[in-house]
Amino acid sequence: MTLLHVVDAFAERPFTGNPAAVTVLEAFPADGWLQTVAREMNLSETAFLVARPDGDHDLRWFTPAAEVDLCGHATLAAAHVVGGGRFHTRSGPLTCTVADGGVIEMDFPADPPVPAAAPPALATVPARAWGRGRFDLLAELADAEAVRRFVPDLAAIASLDCRGLIVTAAADPGSGVDCVSRVFCPAVGVPEDPVTGSAHCTLAGYWSGRTGREELSGFQASSRGGTVRMRCAGDRVVLGGRAVTVSEVRLLAAP
Repeated sequence: MTLLHVVDAFAERPFTGNPAAVTVLEAFPADGWLQTVAREMNLSETAFLVARPDGDHDLRWFTPAAEVDLCGHATLAAAHVVGGGRFHTRSGPLTCTVADGGVIEMDFPADPPVPAAAPPALATVPARAWGRGRFDLLAELADAEAVRRFVPDLAAIASLDCRGLIVTAAADPGSGVDCVSRVFCPAVGVPEDPVTGSAHCTLAGYWSGRTGREELSGFQASSRGGTVRMRCAGDRVVLGGRAVTVSEVRLLAAP
């Protein structure tokens, strides 16, 4: 029997932020089983952990459709379940620390975007500027309201040669955050992600360049919503947020 914890990440209270399923295994079963479980959970990510003898963990992330190279919210959820620590992943070692007040800080690789041209498939998107990170294409829109009202062409986004599309803008004055965003990744089975930690590795560099500040905060304006703290540190970025466990799932089917 396999126990999965369902955790709302980048959330101050249950049923907000981005839900991820987390399970700690004795060893990784076949990839097909991991993918089947992620599809069964049908959350944007399911995180699978295996403890190492030194106290670290190996960590892998699966969407309902594919294994991915980096996921922020499921790492936050995993750190919430096991109390922080060092995770070995496809994107290298990631260290998570539980700070004062229960905020979990994650040391991630920075992914600042480079200027890019508008892809022909998204020629109608009214972007002020385009950028390209390791995983995603970024489009800056006119203002926060344009981000909230944005209607994605999911077929066009799925045709891009990257994971997905980030749309972003400066936050509304007085909102308490620096930027807003939404993230669409239909090619990996996530039409719109509620809160995307890895996208903020790109947003941190972009908005740091625009504002001249290294410490920022962003709100992902999905229907659930969530706030991500960002601190640029050279070729790394520290992402911070809270998490709440909302349920447990027991799988009766063995690997």
